[in-house]
Amino acid sequence: MSAMDYSGPDRRRGGADRKALDEVTRILVVDDHALFRVGIAKILGQQPDFEIVAEADDSRSAIERALETSPNIILMDLSLPPPGGIETTSRIKRELPATAIIVLAVSEDEDALFDAIKAGAAAFILKDVGPDDLVTIIRRVVAGEYLINDKVFSKPAVASRVLKEFRELAIYGQEAAPIFAPLSPREVEILDNIAQGMTNKQVAYALSISEQTVKNHMSSILRKLSVNDRTQAVVYAMRQGWIKMPED
Repeated sequence: MSAMDYSGPDRRRGGADRKALDEVTRILVVDDHALFRVGIAKILGQQPDFEIVAEADDSRSAIERALETSPNIILMDLSLPPPGGIETTSRIKRELPATAIIVLAVSEDEDALFDAIKAGAAAFILKDVGPDDLVTIIRRVVAGEYLINDKVFSKPAVASRVLKEFRELAIYGQEAAPIFAPLSPREVEILDNIAQGMTNKQVAYALSISEQTVKNHMSSILRKLSVNDRTQAVVYAMRQGWIKMPED
């Protein structure tokens, strides 16, 4: 096992002009292939608002480094040696719920995608992603987007499976706090369409509204329900009986 820390004050370029700490995205890179791991760290380290705080090459070192550095973002290799990237993601999310984890995979396997969203991953991307796209994805996740939801809901079979699984796990117990800001009929309608596997664009088309309007409604829904992403919003709405389970 090996892992690398980046604690030196001048590791990032432009040390004298570093942005305020709260503007820096702290990143942990987890991959068992040293060349890939170091390459990713070097590419991301060139961004003035990114800081690579550590590297890890297995589950144990990943958990240790995550707890030591409290990163904003973790890039997690799906094919990490046992217990694997999914289990490691799940363990870290239990300890550091505010840390966003981006899973990197060699192929878009539906079972892996299902497991990744169950584990709490914020995004699921392929390892052949371009450097510029990776930087953009990280920034979107830092901004609070759960990109994995768009991927899941673009696959109706996976979406239905995820929703049923979450319902069985009873994420929200009977003692869940009551909702003091009920959803509007339009917001319920949007959630219902999303539960059927529609993307934001498809919902916009179906309801004859703009995609931005759909996004605005989703922001309102997440705020009202005090949930982190639209998967949880759909599950909550189903548990309240506002929308029905999607049909197989």
